[in-house]
Amino acid sequence: MKLQDKVAVVTGAASGMGKAIAILYAKEGAKVVVSDLTLEGAGATVADITVFGGTATAVEADVSKEGDVYRLVKAALNTYGTLDILVNNAGIMDNFAPVGDVTDQLWEKVFAVNVTGAMRTMRQAMPIFLDKEAGIIINIASVGGLYGSRAGAAYTASKHAVVGLTKNTGFQYAEKGIRCNAIAPGGVNTNIGASFKKANQEGMNKVMAGAAFNPRNGEPEDIAHIALFLASDESSFVNGTVITADAGWTAY
Repeated sequence: MKLQDKVAVVTGAASGMGKAIAILYAKEGAKVVVSDLTLEGAGATVADITVFGGTATAVEADVSKEGDVYRLVKAALNTYGTLDILVNNAGIMDNFAPVGDVTDQLWEKVFAVNVTGAMRTMRQAMPIFLDKEAGIIINIASVGGLYGSRAGAAYTASKHAVVGLTKNTGFQYAEKGIRCNAIAPGGVNTNIGASFKKANQEGMNKVMAGAAFNPRNGEPEDIAHIALFLASDESSFVNGTVITADAGWTAY
């Protein structure tokens, strides 16, 4: 088992990529703290893990709230005594609005979850990692963080920020035994579209113009296997970088 006795926190783990990562980590021997907006959602993932004898606990947390982030990391310490791996998967989509149509409310909401939430979990975990001189951070970015029009202005800017945060952290703490990498998925079959209500039609038409070049959509499990690689010793020389997972879409 590649993660035997490791303790991992996975945010946004009630469904989609987060759930797939939490389940795969547990199958590989990790003790997983499953976090999501509702205890019911997180608990459903924990139930799936316990079916095959895995170890997991559910924590209700909104990563946009600093108090929840504190409780989340504290739960890992209280339950399993330490923290080895942090996966920042929680994220929300915007409504495809270009900058001229972006409201302050939408901008602030997207950044609060996608960027500030990730920064706060990393900041909360860092004293634990520094004390151990070991720790792994995996941020779920997006091809929207590498290119200009895979979403609206708010989501695109937020995922560019996640990429920058990843690279900065990876280099700053490289000599402390801490690695920080990101995964940039392309089209993956998840329910992230449910995080917005009404699409900006003009913006969405621009975004979808390149969709015809996407070879195929991925499944959450495709991303989970990359997250397993980044969490394992097999990736010990990989740090401060972004792995694109999009079936070749952005190679065009």
